[in-house]
Amino acid sequence: MKQLKIIGPLFIIIAASLWGFDGIVLRPALYSLPVPLVVLVEHGLAFFLMLPFFIKEAKEVKKLKAPDWGAFFWVAIFGGALGTMFITKALFYVQFVNLSVVVLIQKLQPVFALLLAALILKEKLPKKFFGWAGLAIVATYFVAFPNFLPNFATGDKTVAAALFSLGAAFAFGSSTVFSKRALQKVSYRLGTYLRFGLTTVLMFFITLGFGDLGAVTQITSKQFLIFLAIVFSSGAAAMFLYYYGLKWVTASVSTICELAFPLSAIILEFLIRGRLLTWSQWLGALVLFVAIYQVSTIQQRMAKSA
Repeated sequence: MKQLKIIGPLFIIIAASLWGFDGIVLRPALYSLPVPLVVLVEHGLAFFLMLPFFIKEAKEVKKLKAPDWGAFFWVAIFGGALGTMFITKALFYVQFVNLSVVVLIQKLQPVFALLLAALILKEKLPKKFFGWAGLAIVATYFVAFPNFLPNFATGDKTVAAALFSLGAAFAFGSSTVFSKRALQKVSYRLGTYLRFGLTTVLMFFITLGFGDLGAVTQITSKQFLIFLAIVFSSGAAAMFLYYYGLKWVTASVSTICELAFPLSAIILEFLIRGRLLTWSQWLGALVLFVAIYQVSTIQQRMAKSA
């Protein structure tokens, strides 16, 4: 049991790194499709593949009471539907070229998560945690912006992209907290099935409401393969890893470990697109790694003393 608590942060860091892979490598290929349809297909396809396993464990759903269902619906609405739509829309607005504003605003996610973890889950952490957490958040600024300055040269869509990214920060931050609450009575596997199932239902009606359902015929064979790649990497696979790790760590620790996303995104941009990091970005990446490591060791000490 203690060993699982110690390695829990590692699973969350791996999941967050896969999300970085999604943004740099996979999602740009879906730019021609409506955002609601993208979110519907990636969740619906994943849930279809999960369905046999969900049916096998469906009896566990009886354990859930009204507050538990409320937590799952919050995760589906904000973490699954709105959060994914917001960040996808923000990235589409800047056409995956200038990620500065989007990345910076989304890094407010830990602020929302830490606040909600204290208010809702009553989590208590040592003072050192907040020091390293604050340093990690500051480090993401250096990772996101070369030479310390954001680039606002994305035209009139910059403000809209920033607002969508702010919405994503709140949605994903609150989802971290409510995911922890939702997993109190069920396994990480069933938690993943429910998240994707509820999000699929919600996105079907949202996509239908926006009139984008007919655009499913526009999905090319290459884009379908991209959707499959998302399911088996940054989508369902990453969520299994994330929920498994979240089962053994606090929501506050989790949200800092999720900062591995910008680090992985910067590294992938360099490896795949040849965009060199500036010295300030390398500095931020190093500090971010150290901060995530320190947060993980705090979790280890808490696990050993439990």
